[in-house]
Amino acid sequence: MIIDVKIPGPGESITEVELAGWLVSDGDFVEKDQELAEVESEKATLPLLAPEQGKIRILIEANTTVPVGSVACTIDTSAKGKAKRAKAPDESPAAPTPSEKPSTVPETTVHAPLPSDKVKATPLAKKMMEEHGLTVNDILEGLKHITSKEVDLVIQSRQQEKETTIPSPSEDKTRTTERKKMSQLRKKLSERLVAVKNQTAMLTTFNEADMSEVIRLRQTYQDEFIKKYGVRLGLMSFFTRAATEALRLFPNVNAMIDGNELVYHHYCDIGIAVQTDKGLMVPVLRNTESMTMAEMEKAIAGLANKARSNRISIDDLAGGTFTITNGGLFGSMLSTPLLNPPQAAILGMHNIVNRPVAVEGKIEIRPVMYLALSYDHRIIDGKDSVSFLVKIKEFIEKPSTMIFGKAHPDRMLLGL
Repeated sequence: MIIDVKIPGPGESITEVELAGWLVSDGDFVEKDQELAEVESEKATLPLLAPEQGKIRILIEANTTVPVGSVACTIDTSAKGKAKRAKAPDESPAAPTPSEKPSTVPETTVHAPLPSDKVKATPLAKKMMEEHGLTVNDILEGLKHITSKEVDLVIQSRQQEKETTIPSPSEDKTRTTERKKMSQLRKKLSERLVAVKNQTAMLTTFNEADMSEVIRLRQTYQDEFIKKYGVRLGLMSFFTRAATEALRLFPNVNAMIDGNELVYHHYCDIGIAVQTDKGLMVPVLRNTESMTMAEMEKAIAGLANKARSNRISIDDLAGGTFTITNGGLFGSMLSTPLLNPPQAAILGMHNIVNRPVAVEGKIEIRPVMYLALSYDHRIIDGKDSVSFLVKIKEFIEKPSTMIFGKAHPDRMLLGL
């Protein structure tokens, strides 16, 4: 029996996808649910799975854009065989281990003779050799051992040659180029980034946060947290919780424009930007206002793994009322993150650096992170944007205040 395997549809609004690469070869025997190929859309990358076992016949070439529902291949279920390991599209043979070096490469030792025309001699040395009837090979054979003096002379000689030799363009072997077709995801990302600049009144405000208390909490309770919840306590859950509480205090930051109306969300769906081999993806945590720190860490880790393994779904990426991006993972000190439309704001985290700060009139070295909030000025006024970021700073510097939201714990205690 011949079964058609069709291109899956990533979402209702997507009619075309790109078959990024086959993981099997034409004529291979495949097992049921084996991954056959990767299908890439403007939003996500999905696997093409075998519905039954059998012999595959490939009908569409890799790196081809095709309509959703097209028949990518067929499977002959009457065929018998054994499935082969699926190979990645860009997979190359592994490099040989030291024990697997090709036998055609001759081994050399320190006793191998050198060609005399490769050895340079000073005029004085040449005169001495002529007086005693010696050749270059006689001198080399007469050396019983090499001292640091000879090694140092060779090092200096080679260094001088490098400094004085300027390779001509014809000798430069690195002047090569390579062209690759832009993926559907990268093309869509490019369009969205340009649209953000052209269709929003984007501004960015900055602040800094002393990370001492967050670092102390992580160091103090990390082992206990892992033991109880099976996941590490990271920085992202602190900022997700801080953003959630701040969004409840500043509803404009959690709003968006729809035509001539402003839509205010009474819930917090926070997108976490994740860098993958396919490009930037922003999976969304739903209803963070009702999540614990442990639930946030588990959800963030799960979505990040799905994104990096190309198993993210459209539902994981859809929606979102606010976004957090962490350029500090790559060493960024400061940035102006671009909005994720139609959202009104995005929080940028950066690297943590020990900096001198004034604490109660004294200079101390504290771990400091610069924060950036990019926002759409059509929705959010300067006062709200600055106050929102200041509240994030306060929550991070005193995490216990996030439990009480708007009220300070001291005021709660005193009934003020």
